[in-house]
Amino acid sequence: MAEEEKKSLNFLEQIVEEDLQSGKHGGRVLTRFPPEPNGYLHIGHAKSICLNFGLAAKYGGQTNLRFDDTNPEKEETEYVDSIKADVRWLGFEWAGEELYASNYFESLYQFAVTLIKKGLAYVDDQTSEQIASQKGNPNFPGEDSPYRYRTVDENLDLFSRMRAGEFGDGAKVLRAKIDMAHPNMHMRDPLMYRIKHAPHHRTGDTWCIYPMYDFAHGQSDSIEEITHSVCTLEFDVHRPLYEWFIEKLGIYPSHQYEFARLNLTHTVMSKRKLLQLVNEGVVDGWDDPRMPTISALRRRGFTPASIRNFCEKIGVAKRDNLIDVGVLDYCVREDLNKLATRVMAVLDPLKVVITNYPKGEVEELQVENNPEDVNSGSRAVPFSREIYIERDDFMEVPMKKFFRLGPGLMVRLKGAYIIKCDDFIKDEFGNITELHCSYIPESRSGSDTSGINVKGTIHWVSIQHAVKAEVRIYDRLLILEDASQVGDDFKKFINPDSLTVLPEVFVEPSLKEAKVGTNYQFMRKGYFCLDLDATEEHLVFNRTVGLKDTWVKEKSK
Repeated sequence: MAEEEKKSLNFLEQIVEEDLQSGKHGGRVLTRFPPEPNGYLHIGHAKSICLNFGLAAKYGGQTNLRFDDTNPEKEETEYVDSIKADVRWLGFEWAGEELYASNYFESLYQFAVTLIKKGLAYVDDQTSEQIASQKGNPNFPGEDSPYRYRTVDENLDLFSRMRAGEFGDGAKVLRAKIDMAHPNMHMRDPLMYRIKHAPHHRTGDTWCIYPMYDFAHGQSDSIEEITHSVCTLEFDVHRPLYEWFIEKLGIYPSHQYEFARLNLTHTVMSKRKLLQLVNEGVVDGWDDPRMPTISALRRRGFTPASIRNFCEKIGVAKRDNLIDVGVLDYCVREDLNKLATRVMAVLDPLKVVITNYPKGEVEELQVENNPEDVNSGSRAVPFSREIYIERDDFMEVPMKKFFRLGPGLMVRLKGAYIIKCDDFIKDEFGNITELHCSYIPESRSGSDTSGINVKGTIHWVSIQHAVKAEVRIYDRLLILEDASQVGDDFKKFINPDSLTVLPEVFVEPSLKEAKVGTNYQFMRKGYFCLDLDATEEHLVFNRTVGLKDTWVKEKSK
């Protein structure tokens, strides 16, 4: 491979290229995505999904989807189903049936028995508090458990009785016998099994002892003969333990490679904290569009391509860094600009009466669906004497270079006519309630012979034909840029403006046929999609993202 070509590869691609060239693994590439089914996947998992599946696809390999379901108290079938749906929505398919660590419970149990027989594992009767107190710290060695030197036969007997359900939760654990003075704290006689009399979402009450994540993870990779086990950076200190287990058991030597996890500004990336937000009602479920979960992004209107492009754009690094959430917004804008139908919706309506337009007359005007797509065609939009425009498209005392409506000013209505503001009406509080305008009959879009040039174009909807809808405007969930800088008090940084509900918005009649999963650009307002809460009688639209990033501008004022 040429040096320049090699430089264009990320470090994981370089590793795979070198392995293929050397014939390692017999030319196979088999990766895996190993989520724990204890919550919904978020944008950080999307990065891992794109990396694992993308890496295998690039080199003609496959990817296993394996659920690390070793903690029955926190796992649910709901989470399994949501994870499968998310992976497929992102555009990927795993090899064969999905796999589970619970598929290997018997094999893992026998691995543990093997280590006991080799004198490399023992049953400990101490409490979790006692074990923790004896671990020491990185600067001081730990202390041996008083049960560390039980005989092999005694350990085999006790472990068998643990499996049989003879002991209560927490009464005993199985530990690896490694080194209580090891500089890596994960190597100081780590726990391998604990007792949990809890039903498992797949195995029911078959088991009452469950392997610890660190014992099941590496061996599951080995059982599946994973060639490239890709994990996030926090697991690099766990790798020596995985390798120790594999070496002592003499099984297939899967090797783990670590990459930097995704940290996103203004975003909670801890599954535990996201669960807290859900359980405490701070958000309305895992798919609340303010959440960074894949299901929430989907509900908000993000596309699979935009997320894949985001993961590609941020790259694969060896060191943790903080990515601006604006990059994610940019990627979805870029994608939606190409595919979203342009429609007209007035979010803050101001009534306009076109005084010289014939009463009772209705025109069907043709408006292009997407100027970025020449094949998108056009649609008919009704036009009548009374319309709504955006309130901020009028100024009683226009500022310099205000190219919209004001006393005596002219503007073009998108796809329609040029109108001039002749008068306006105020209520008793001084609020402007109605504009009186006149239109130029010769200025109809597509056949304008008026010779009048105006600098501004605004959107509108015919009052007679407008459909009322609710619009939900979403913004950053946290006002804090780096969520990793705070502990459990992160909730005090929740952005009070993360959700704004506009209960009375008026949209053009074509949106009565809007479908969930279809993206729209509300002209001059941003990208929107129909929400799951919508009904035929009550349309609800979510703003996916604005037409431009206003966060930095607003927060710098």
